Amino acid sequence: MKNFKKVAELLAPAGSLEKLKYALAFGADAVYCGIPDFSLRARINTFTEKDIEQASKIAHRQSKKIYITLNIYAHNQHLEKVKRHLKFLQKIKIDGIILSDPGILDLVKKYLPEVDIHLSTQANATNWRAVRFWSKQGIKRIILAREVALSEIKEIRKNNPKIELEYFVHGAMCMSYSGRCILSKWMTDRSANLGDCSQPCRWLYNLKNKSNKNKNGGNIFLLENLEDDEKKYQLAIEEDSHGTYFFNSKDLNLIEHLKDLIEAGVDSLKIEGRAKSVYYLSVVVRAYRKVIEALENKLPPKNINHIINEQKKELDGLTSRGYTKGFLFGKEPEHNFKNENRKGNYIFVGEVKGAAGKMNIVKVHNELKINDNLEVIVPTGNQKIKIKKLLGHNYQEVREAHGGHKYNYFFEFDKVLKKNALIRKK
Repeated sequence: MKNFKKVAELLAPAGSLEKLKYALAFGADAVYCGIPDFSLRARINTFTEKDIEQASKIAHRQSKKIYITLNIYAHNQHLEKVKRHLKFLQKIKIDGIILSDPGILDLVKKYLPEVDIHLSTQANATNWRAVRFWSKQGIKRIILAREVALSEIKEIRKNNPKIELEYFVHGAMCMSYSGRCILSKWMTDRSANLGDCSQPCRWLYNLKNKSNKNKNGGNIFLLENLEDDEKKYQLAIEEDSHGTYFFNSKDLNLIEHLKDLIEAGVDSLKIEGRAKSVYYLSVVVRAYRKVIEALENKLPPKNINHIINEQKKELDGLTSRGYTKGFLFGKEPEHNFKNENRKGNYIFVGEVKGAAGKMNIVKVHNELKINDNLEVIVPTGNQKIKIKKLLGHNYQEVREAHGGHKYNYFFEFDKVLKKNALIRKK
């Protein structure tokens, strides 16, 4: 590893212990995770307290950091559980607590007085006075709202030179103000502010009715979701003189603007995606790591631009909803919304779990055939590989492998792969 001055922390999501390991292996400086009850990821999060204890050991063995999410807006019935969780966290080494609720802030100060406190984007810090206020409450780092523009970041930094600033650079964008959405609660009785968002803003809808008018003479469109055959949720969308407003946000992608953010005073560059696959997470983390390292090594602008363009191609190859720069340069409403998914250029087909002589043990996720053109993804780059031999259940030689099985397959490639390498195909 070259000696360079770190310009910014790369912070990655960890929706499971396995994802945490991949995030660290592919270049994250720190990870954030939490148990489902308190972390705004109630249904897509497998972390237990035992996992957090193990995750802390894994991260710190690599001199990396781990931040624990406690960013729900708590009701009275949550407070005793929060206390018990904080008492558990006293026993292990963590580097920060992410929170938004002032009541939880009070408890963290009491039970974990030595731990750094990070203010969640849920708290909607959008101006320098708000940042100064939270700093006086003992907050060490502010996770700025996604609505904060680059010019505003500079002003916030100017007026708060000591506090750490964190900013989202990649991942899903919420259609409400920094995630404080009531749409999910209203339509499905699942609260986004308690980590149980059903994401109705991302459902497919069918136009059911256009005959009604609102009091101003505008049309009322009745939309019915197409996501669930058993439960049909209907939503009235009104049209006014400015048009009709839909929900589906593009995904944030600021890989071209990391230098701008760092120079503006951002200390931590954050990736969203605790629900994403290990393949998605690894490709995204690696892309941002390569650009950050280019900046740290002070490469010539031409070289940095070449690396950015290479990594943009990697990110473009992932399944997404299209990309946007969000609010970094002000409002871009005409660019922020899209009503379709963009399919990736590659299919994630397997994870290398280990080796047995010349054979690699592979967990297969999607169909693989003996003559497929494959590429292996490792932290340092990509390599073309070919299958020479494939063994399935009971070690019988087969011509293809399929995902969904409890057992792993044995592959002989034209080279032995390291554990945790990822395999994809076009």
